[in-house]
Amino acid sequence: MYSIIAYSFISMAGIGGLLAIVLYIVSQKFKVIEDPMIDEVVAILPQANCGGCGFAGCRALSEACVSRDDISQLYCPVGGNSVMAEIAELLGKTIPEKDPMVAVIRCNGHHSNRPRTNQYDGAASCKIKNTLYTGDTGCAHGCLGEGDCVKVCNFGAISINPETSLPVVDDNACAACGACVKACPRNVIELRKKSAKDRKIYVSCVNREKGTVARKSCTVACIGCGKCAKNCPHEAISIENNLAYIDSEKCKLCRKCVGECPTGAILEINFPVRKATPVTSENEVLAS
Repeated sequence: MYSIIAYSFISMAGIGGLLAIVLYIVSQKFKVIEDPMIDEVVAILPQANCGGCGFAGCRALSEACVSRDDISQLYCPVGGNSVMAEIAELLGKTIPEKDPMVAVIRCNGHHSNRPRTNQYDGAASCKIKNTLYTGDTGCAHGCLGEGDCVKVCNFGAISINPETSLPVVDDNACAACGACVKACPRNVIELRKKSAKDRKIYVSCVNREKGTVARKSCTVACIGCGKCAKNCPHEAISIENNLAYIDSEKCKLCRKCVGECPTGAILEINFPVRKATPVTSENEVLAS
């Protein structure tokens, strides 16, 4: 009996030793030697792992920065130009500065502009709500107001305004990671160039229905009339599928389009109050 136990023990030990040798040989043959610079780049990045750079996380972006000769297309939206410049200096590479971006909500259909036609009584999720029906208003394109964008924001930059049921973006907290853009099933959220003093001009509507239909469901809907495009001196506005769009790269924030919009679909944010135009009476005109 003892000889059987000893034989079994020796056999198991021999098999274990053989497998250990095989595993060692395989590990040496297929081992990957990682560039130590990757860890140094990771240390510079903000460790948000938000995916806004287009990679799975900060380490994946670091590997791309180290392995590629040209890193001009790589960018960390959370760290911004300062972080990317530090990485480029560490790696001895060059990278151009990019304009900072910020998320905007392209829907102004709050209760007074877009009356509710029914009551939703389901799961508090825009994604689920969008798959069930067109929404609780006459507009099948606007914000659903269930806060999916709020849930995915790791920076606390988005909240739901209780009075309007629409998302509100904190420009100072927004890292332009794009998580909210991906989460919105209606494509209401967009990343746009962040201008000085956080000033923005954009069409706050994504409804591509014809003007009369869009206006019936929301009083501030874009009707695709084209007045804004005709009066833009910078050719920053285009009309496609009954909807106006302002290119933030071309827009010079002159505000001429705002006054031309008959429905108020174009918003001007963080601008000084316009001076009232003096009203000239008929007598004053005749006197002059």
